[in-house]
Amino acid sequence: MTGKFATTSAPPLLLLTGVLTILLGAQGFAQTAPAGQSPAPQSAPAPSTQQPATQPPTSGQEPADEESTSRLRKKRPHDYKNWNFNVGAGANLDSGTTRSYVRGGGFVASAGAARNANKYLGLRADFFFANLPLRDSTLQLAQATGATTHVYSLTLDPIINVPVSGKYRGYILFGPGYYHRSGSLDSSTAVPGSACNGFWKWWGACSNIGIPLSGSFVHSSQNELGYNFGGGVAMKVPSGAEIYAEYRFMHGSSNSIATDFRPITIGFRW
Repeated sequence: MTGKFATTSAPPLLLLTGVLTILLGAQGFAQTAPAGQSPAPQSAPAPSTQQPATQPPTSGQEPADEESTSRLRKKRPHDYKNWNFNVGAGANLDSGTTRSYVRGGGFVASAGAARNANKYLGLRADFFFANLPLRDSTLQLAQATGATTHVYSLTLDPIINVPVSGKYRGYILFGPGYYHRSGSLDSSTAVPGSACNGFWKWWGACSNIGIPLSGSFVHSSQNELGYNFGGGVAMKVPSGAEIYAEYRFMHGSSNSIATDFRPITIGFRW
């Protein structure tokens, strides 16, 4: 009976096994691609139309407009020198009462310095030495065989520069001055206490009416205050320095005694 049951139930079991096999095979076939067929390639992404962001400037780098602005803000170099120095020499022309007793042509030397505010205005200080040789007629009045006379001066002047061209310029100046005039007679036969003439008054020996009895009239020393004014022209040379020619009128006075002279100097400025 058992064998009969096995024989009778075998066909249904085989049928069920076949159905399951077909069903499972179909599902696997659907999930597995056929042999020899590669999967479809994926499409590449479309290129982006967005522009890259502007790269910011690195540290220490400025835009071109800021660089040009900084150049404009840089201080421009001066078209003038802050300081000028000068030395010169020449001859002296006398005027006023001094001319009556001093002959012209005495030696003159000068040196100075100027502080410039701009190319037009400055302040200049000068030292002058001027020899004042006495006339022969003056020596007769002094009853002397010879004499030495000179004047030292210090001036402080505003100076106005007038540029004419790149090579030439002119200038004018004026201001106060201090003058020290001194002299010495080689000897004198004048009698102490005798009446003063015009020379002795200009010489500064007559404190009253007559020549001092002490005999101190042989030497003279005068400190005077006064003024000066003048001008000059300058020419630039290839070295950058300037050759100048200058004329001044100088006047000092004290106790009604005056000293007037007009130095003409030629020298260098740098």
